[in-house]
Amino acid sequence: MKDMKASGFQTRDIQKLVQEGRLIKVKSGLYRLADIQPGEASGMVEICLAMPKAVVCLSSALAFHDLTTFIPTAISFAIPRTDKPVKLSHPPNEPFYFSKNQYTSGIEHHESKAGHIRIYGPEKTVCDLFRLRNRLGEDLALEGLKGYLRRRNRDLNRLMRFADVCRVKVVVSQYVRAIVG
Repeated sequence: MKDMKASGFQTRDIQKLVQEGRLIKVKSGLYRLADIQPGEASGMVEICLAMPKAVVCLSSALAFHDLTTFIPTAISFAIPRTDKPVKLSHPPNEPFYFSKNQYTSGIEHHESKAGHIRIYGPEKTVCDLFRLRNRLGEDLALEGLKGYLRRRNRDLNRLMRFADVCRVKVVVSQYVRAIVG
């Protein structure tokens, strides 16, 4: 909204564009063009714009890093336990509340065609999935780990550091030994 107003748009002009279906209201003060096909990255950007502390996580981050065949139906994002997420009408989203140490560790910044994304790196994502495997499914965590271990640029020391942060070092190290040998 502030960018549009800085470009000379009035509130009534913006409302008219929404009524005509040329703009889509994501939340109060946040709009996107209706004729742009929303991809997963644009949805991630919208969430990061709407909530400055949101970090894309879990299955959404796993898909972003090409470590799964699973296609998330909603964008998962982490926020500190003490915060409340903003209610967004679009895109479909699911908040997860992380402790301070688990929230701040492993955040990466990526630029996409749609804009800036805050997202957990592949190692942190895999470890978060193991930490929440009883809620989200162990098969997703295993698929992510197997995909990560197939990468040439894998870093097992980094993976174990995040496993320690997520308190899953024992289980992740057992799976790594079983898979790698």
